[in-house]
Amino acid sequence: MTQTLDAAKAAAAGRSASGAAFDRVLDVVERRRAEFDEKRHIPRDVIEEFKNAGIYRASTPKQFGGDALPPAQFLRLIERIAVVDGSAGWVASFGSSLIYLAALPRGTQAELYADGPDLVFAGGLFPVRPAERIPGGHRVSGRWKFASGCLGADVLGVGIKGGEAKGGRPLTAVLRPEQVEIVENWNVIGMRGTGSHDLVVDGAVVPDEWTFVRGGEPTVDEPLYRYPSVPYAAQVLAVVGLGVARAALDHVIAQGGRASYTGAPVPAERATYRIAVGQAEAQLRSARAYFYENTEEVWATVTAGDPASARQASSLRLASAHLAKISFEVVRAAYQLGGIAAIADGNPMERYLRDASVVPQHAFLQEGMYDGAGAVLMGVQPFPGYL
Repeated sequence: MTQTLDAAKAAAAGRSASGAAFDRVLDVVERRRAEFDEKRHIPRDVIEEFKNAGIYRASTPKQFGGDALPPAQFLRLIERIAVVDGSAGWVASFGSSLIYLAALPRGTQAELYADGPDLVFAGGLFPVRPAERIPGGHRVSGRWKFASGCLGADVLGVGIKGGEAKGGRPLTAVLRPEQVEIVENWNVIGMRGTGSHDLVVDGAVVPDEWTFVRGGEPTVDEPLYRYPSVPYAAQVLAVVGLGVARAALDHVIAQGGRASYTGAPVPAERATYRIAVGQAEAQLRSARAYFYENTEEVWATVTAGDPASARQASSLRLASAHLAKISFEVVRAAYQLGGIAAIADGNPMERYLRDASVVPQHAFLQEGMYDGAGAVLMGVQPFPGYL
């Protein structure tokens, strides 16, 4: 694979952050990505490799032994994993989800991290279900969808209605795996290895101190937990599409000298091929630069002790949705450049196209985000839930 300057920087970020353990993750993912697709999840021993590389302590508060990495640093790690395999990048991206748990009471967090900072949290938060209010907590029952990485999780979250006490905002109830049934029904065309199965809970009692408002006020005072949490959740998924697009584009660049089945000139000798590659490269790098530029700007704000503004949070969401869109467009262009060979089972382009198609389908990354961003830019109220 031709490695671009950006990919080299991402690889260097991975080595500096986690050293040989991160390099081992990339090697394991490359060797076993077909297995992820076949099993429809990332096996637990691979999750352990992610833990060893620091992926699941990246958003653990420093006061509990975690790294609380700056978002751009974590995003570059996920980007690099996604270059190798989209599903692995998607599951690793939920190493960021511990920022949500920072809204739990400090005593609950201390209990969560009692055995160490490497904690895998997965959630099926929608649809938000009603829960029976009982003294000191909730009795939780229902079924939730899209719990990516749930088979490898140490704790699981489900979405419940918060009631008037929480201003109508939904809560996430945190449960142990033994309290949850995982229904293995992840049958999809792309991101097959993410194991985004359904969660079923039958009457589990969840104390109040084990519930939190997603994106709620953190009880931990560290810079990472002042970074906008819901926009960050969109970022870690968008960057997976970026990694897949980088891999697809690098593949067609490397294939520029391949012989044609028909005897036509090799691709690199065709102006149409060169133009398409150049356009795709410019599109992807531009979207990537805008994405990381926003990330660094907001991080500088929160590390200076100031809150991120609504406009900054919106810019993160806009950059994420745009990156997901452009990444998919780049992969589609690369797929077409791959010619007839790209349609074969086992051709890398087939997997890139499937995986990249999933990213802009996510609720956080759909076209409607442009509407919300446009509203904020023009000083009018965006749709509910955008900010």
